[in-house]
Amino acid sequence: MSLTTLLALLGALVLVAVIAHGAWTARKAGPRRALPPMEEPHFDGGPAAVAAADADGGEAAAAEALGELEAALPAVARPPRRPSTRVDALIDAIATITVETPASGELALQHQPGSRRAGTKPFQIEGLNAETGEWELPTPGQRYGEFQAGVKLANRSGALNEIEYSEFVQKIQAFADGIGGFVQFPDMLDVVARARELDQFAASHDAQLALLLRARTAAWTPGFVQQAASRHGFVMGALPGRLVMPSPEEGAPPVLTLQFDAQAALADDPEALSLRELTLALDVPQTPAEQEPFAAWQESARALARDLEAEVCDDRGQQLGLHAFAAIDVELKKLYEALAARDLAAGSPAARRLFS
Repeated sequence: MSLTTLLALLGALVLVAVIAHGAWTARKAGPRRALPPMEEPHFDGGPAAVAAADADGGEAAAAEALGELEAALPAVARPPRRPSTRVDALIDAIATITVETPASGELALQHQPGSRRAGTKPFQIEGLNAETGEWELPTPGQRYGEFQAGVKLANRSGALNEIEYSEFVQKIQAFADGIGGFVQFPDMLDVVARARELDQFAASHDAQLALLLRARTAAWTPGFVQQAASRHGFVMGALPGRLVMPSPEEGAPPVLTLQFDAQAALADDPEALSLRELTLALDVPQTPAEQEPFAAWQESARALARDLEAEVCDDRGQQLGLHAFAAIDVELKKLYEALAARDLAAGSPAARRLFS
């Protein structure tokens, strides 16, 4: 191929490239064209539903979606409901009381039953505070969106029976009528069956340990006993003739109690009387195992026996030795495990209420 022919071909290629570039540039500079139409997805609720309804002329659908949105806003603003510390479905039969509009604490207090007991079983009426979301005892100046009442299924007096449950129903129905509420009660047969089962469990897992401190020689005056006990952490209790070892947990039941004849404590001149026997007791379900109450009970017995010159005996007058304490310790560990497995761990609020 001659040089002239080669140059002619190169020139033609350059010309084609220039024409192609010009066409590409013109396409980019031209007006934008619409894309093929795409169907927009539709949803059942929310702003998209309102927009779709408006586009289709469905004003009713838009109004419905708006209503749902408005209803959702109060639900978001409502405070979260916190669980009650006084009523527990584990050990209570619970009646629920609904009201159309929040009721005042004054109204609730006005219609409270005169006695919050049904036979030997206590019950509580609580209101759900409309502002805080807390279950609480009705208080003046507060408003409550709903109420609940719980009666204890069992305690150390036995299981809730049909007569006691009927009394509870009557009192709570009168309260609900007074505040203009609607009450729902659990079925009596179910409640009584639950109560009996819980009572059987409690009866077989209750433990109140008590030992006697008996004077070997000289008797004691109440003042002498109090002085000796105070050196080992005991203070005067609320009842006559009762000293207690306080719990480290504020407001909790005492860890141990030391008791003597209440008549001696109430005498005109207690120091003129003499004591020869004391009872040192531990209520096992009332104190958490982590606080080692059994060790405190055992150590207090030894320390008081030493200071008072007393013998440590069981309720039949038999002396308690190291082997007896070791055997009790083994059984207590099994008891603690059984209570925890039932969600009634010793020292828990539910256990303290049940074993009372």
